[in-house]
Amino acid sequence: MARIDIPAGDGGEATQLFLMRPELGIAAGKFSHAAYHKSILPVREREAARMRIAQINQCQICLNYRASSVTEQGVPEALYEHVAEHAVHDDYTTREKLAIEYAERFALNYQALDDDFWSRMRANFSNEEIVDLSLCLVVFLGLGRMLAVLQIDPETAIDW
Repeated sequence: MARIDIPAGDGGEATQLFLMRPELGIAAGKFSHAAYHKSILPVREREAARMRIAQINQCQICLNYRASSVTEQGVPEALYEHVAEHAVHDDYTTREKLAIEYAERFALNYQALDDDFWSRMRANFSNEEIVDLSLCLVVFLGLGRMLAVLQIDPETAIDW
């Protein structure tokens, strides 16, 4: 049950939550839409990072969410299985592992983003890709944390 009173309406709690403050909800929706539809990153890299943020946030909506744009691109369910143990699994490319590691450090300990980490990032990602991934992490961390904190019904995900 949500921690605040959310008006009933079409689309469930998540949709109605954003409609409570449409000026901000529309902006959040556009930002999220851009992360899913305008990112220059390969979808597997972005999704692996998103799932690590979802795990850290313990956001039930985010943990179970699979955007139609992602599933249409053929991302298998297996991608999500070992995200938390990415460092010891051969299921991920070097770039996917770095995206997951970046997501984890971004959310939990950004001070741990040391020179060694940045050397590895810059050897594998362009500056534009690093900015892109950083902005995607902002969306995933911020919106996912809000949904988790407010305990929004996990059955009401919005398909960005």
